[in-house]
Amino acid sequence: MSRLALSKLGLMSAAVSFAAIAGADAQSAPVPNFDGGVTGWVHVLNATFPPVPGSPSPVVQDPGHPFGAGSWRIGDLSNPNLKPWVKDVMKKDNDEIDRGKIAFQARSSCLPSGIPNMFLPGNPLLVVQSPKEVLMIKQGGQEVRHIYLNMPHSAVVKPSWYGESVGHYEGDTLVVDTIGQNAKTVVDAFRTPHTEKMHVIERWRLTDGGKGLEAQITVDDPDTFNQPWSTYVRHVRGQEPYYEDICAENNLNLFDYHMPTAQKPDF
Repeated sequence: MSRLALSKLGLMSAAVSFAAIAGADAQSAPVPNFDGGVTGWVHVLNATFPPVPGSPSPVVQDPGHPFGAGSWRIGDLSNPNLKPWVKDVMKKDNDEIDRGKIAFQARSSCLPSGIPNMFLPGNPLLVVQSPKEVLMIKQGGQEVRHIYLNMPHSAVVKPSWYGESVGHYEGDTLVVDTIGQNAKTVVDAFRTPHTEKMHVIERWRLTDGGKGLEAQITVDDPDTFNQPWSTYVRHVRGQEPYYEDICAENNLNLFDYHMPTAQKPDF
């Protein structure tokens, strides 16, 4: 069966599932509690997406540019799952970094990071659940993501930083389907670009008796990747209280990321 036929079949199945869910008041099993408490959830893996068996690999560190003190995240462009245009964009970026450019990350300029890049290490993750919506909030300003429960995607989705996320509970798992992200964000720590066709599915569940929070993630973008690929992220409860962190006021310590700064008082 062709990829297009599979995609149509998947969308039809999703539509049927969401329609069934929308007609029910709640799932029969108790909804899992993803409350991280006053500390939130802290990512415990490396700052990249790990490969999983049986799936094409996400972008990993270029072996010719080992990551360490004084070095940046440089993607391995030998990854066969990348479309040629993606490799061209990343090679230009890598070459500029080799010549001294600072490797851009969304947090560097206080920009939204998008999905799934939002879930890489940085700031704690706060999950707020209600019957109609789940909020995922990253400490540090712009990172606020809405997941609307038990409803289908809009007929027309206007591209935005985080796209449109709809979700439902399957037993102890929160399943989230995201489409409609604009192409201003990158996929990962290697600054892999994507198109507005990117489609991300996450399956969130508690682990280790409620001490951990894990998400299985599948990313599909037929204009960026030759095949969909999967990865995962894992979190544990933080050690410090979740506190207010305004990115624009706390990002001038190391480099000039061109944040707007007043040269004189405006009062």
